[in-house]
Amino acid sequence: MYKKNKYKIKLNEKIAKNTYKMILEGDTSYITKPGQFINIELEGFYLRRPISVCDVDEKTITIIYKTVGEGTEKMSTLQKNVELDVLTGLGNGFDEERSGQKPLLIGGGVGTPPMYNLCKRLVDSNKKPIVILGFRTKEEIFYEEEFKKIGAEVHISTEDGTYGTKGYVTDIIKNLDNYTYYYACGPQNMLKAVYDITNTDGELSFEERMGCGFGACMGCTCKTKYGNKRICVDGPILKKEEIIW
Repeated sequence: MYKKNKYKIKLNEKIAKNTYKMILEGDTSYITKPGQFINIELEGFYLRRPISVCDVDEKTITIIYKTVGEGTEKMSTLQKNVELDVLTGLGNGFDEERSGQKPLLIGGGVGTPPMYNLCKRLVDSNKKPIVILGFRTKEEIFYEEEFKKIGAEVHISTEDGTYGTKGYVTDIIKNLDNYTYYYACGPQNMLKAVYDITNTDGELSFEERMGCGFGACMGCTCKTKYGNKRICVDGPILKKEEIIW
């Protein structure tokens, strides 16, 4: 169940190269699972902008977004106390019950944010998550320390080798064999590589172009082994065993 409401910007700041953190104040009751997303209306733009939830509490929603087009460029200029029209509680979210004791959390670039709330909840359930974050270069890295502060084991890869392991998240995964399950969010080529190299079941969060965000327009429908699914409501998270590449 989703909810349309007004939210006030409490913070909108740059935290890495082309990457911004925004905190919205308002009703958070419809966000019930990590991995869900919100859909933000921007003045002058026809379609809303779907952004994954990084963190949530009783009064605020934290999102992290990258400036990749005119819409997100506009978002980066918005000031404190500006009010936004937002749909919340969208998407199915990750299934924490399947994690096992030592789950692997994999975020690629702006696929990192939904891993943070998931990680917090798993730690609160006395699980011991291993977090792998992949970026192109050191300038793009964010939230490494935040994950460490909540008790996660954190590994970083950069494509150019300017920080952490040179290469991709899979170059770290291939040296791990003691994880119980995995959760991944990032670009599709990363998700396919993770799918191919992991040795347990898992869940992958997909990014599709969305029109409405709540299942009416059918624009984000994809084929799975169990039939067609709409990424905005039946996803964005699909289980490993149902995916057709």
